[in-house]
Amino acid sequence: MHVASLFWARTKALLFNKLFSTTTSTNPQNSSLISHYFALLHSSPNLTHLRHLHARLIRTFLYDNVVLSSKLVLMYSHHNKLIPHSLSVFFHMPCRNIYSWNIIIGEFSRSCFPEKSLDLFLHMWRESHVRPDDFSLPLVLRACAGSGSVELGSSVHGLCVKTGWAVSLFVASALVFMYVTFGNLFYARVLFDGMSKRDAVLWTAMLAGYAQHGEPMFGLQVFRKMVDMDVKVDGVVMVSLLLVCGQLGWLKHGKSVHGWCLRNCLAFELSLGNAIVDMYVKCAALAYAHSVFDEMSERDVFSWSSLILGYGLSGNVSVALALFDQMHMGGIKPNDVTFLGVLSACAHGGLVEEARSYFKMIKDYGLVAGFKHYASMVDCLGRAGLLEEAERFMEDMPMEPDEAVLGAILAGCRVHNNVEVGERIAKKLIRLKPEKAGYYVLLSNMYAAAGRYDEAEIIRDLMKEKNVSKVPGYSLIESKSSFPLSQNEDLDFLEV
Repeated sequence: MHVASLFWARTKALLFNKLFSTTTSTNPQNSSLISHYFALLHSSPNLTHLRHLHARLIRTFLYDNVVLSSKLVLMYSHHNKLIPHSLSVFFHMPCRNIYSWNIIIGEFSRSCFPEKSLDLFLHMWRESHVRPDDFSLPLVLRACAGSGSVELGSSVHGLCVKTGWAVSLFVASALVFMYVTFGNLFYARVLFDGMSKRDAVLWTAMLAGYAQHGEPMFGLQVFRKMVDMDVKVDGVVMVSLLLVCGQLGWLKHGKSVHGWCLRNCLAFELSLGNAIVDMYVKCAALAYAHSVFDEMSERDVFSWSSLILGYGLSGNVSVALALFDQMHMGGIKPNDVTFLGVLSACAHGGLVEEARSYFKMIKDYGLVAGFKHYASMVDCLGRAGLLEEAERFMEDMPMEPDEAVLGAILAGCRVHNNVEVGERIAKKLIRLKPEKAGYYVLLSNMYAAAGRYDEAEIIRDLMKEKNVSKVPGYSLIESKSSFPLSQNEDLDFLEV
């Protein structure tokens, strides 16, 4: 998450500033020498140069200085030598204090080994007299989030409360980020609402959490409060707001956000451009999405995949496949969403052979087909009337088929009046989802279409016996109101 990276970068900068500012020397000459070597370490261009400085520090009394030895640990990490160099230097330091521990814990929390950061924290807690401060705990909470350690994260939260650091802005912010990462938005919101002071990064994180975890209405509530509190909005906020608009299908409001971006952002970052394309795709405004896509100065696999998926799901077969070819020729490696888009296009266009070819390509690119890919492939076979082949394809899946895969075959059976296969699949679906009325109705309708009225009536009676009823349909209509992007600006899509 881009918002989280801003928070952790700020915390890291404050941490080392505090480390350097708290180290004093009674000897001005020593202080000057320490500053000189600190600058040399900081500007070290490569690993060889850093090793020479390391040797120089060892040969002099300077290696005993906690600032320089801590900086050495940090610089080895910056040269991608966190393991074993940084770790080795850290454990051979003549003197370690809370700032040294914070540096090594922080570097591991930002690495591919967040579990090691947690091990180091536990080592510090159990085997040293050093106690964590308001810089240590956010780093540990980040490691919990990065490693997915929900239980340990809750324990560290308890430690924050017991030690009194939970009231710190840094610690409370880190707790919110951790719970947002875990998808536990309730606890994140409780902590967020209980904070006496909240900055723009924290507001943005809460909004992004709701947007990314499928809670768009709560996201809008947070955004409205941001505006009421005069919190400055920027492109990062707009990315989350566009995601909310796409989830709700609010095309008019999405256009308002797009218009704000055009007026206030000198150039679209890649993430913002992708968010605008994705919003228009989800609102089924493919012409707008394609126009924004064409104007983007930089595109990645997400830009291409979003547009390909949009055209694929809407049945624009030729455009989706042409975009895939352009992407392939441009040297961009497709991802799982890309293949979902082309498989959906093949299903809508009845292109069975092409679908088989694309499905095989998934493995060629080192990807693993998921349930949605299998469902799309089965849907393609089912629409073409190849229902027995679709059933065999499903049985050969490396995992148990889910509702989407079974439902794709059943839909094909209904279209082609294949009662034999449809009966087997419908019974599996009823066992899998006994509360879903649609599967009972489809099976009953297939029986009725085949003249098997007694069996159709049995299915209807079974629905009554299990108290299963169809859920009434409903429509969503976007209102004419708009939401404000600042207290002095009430944007309507007509302004765009």
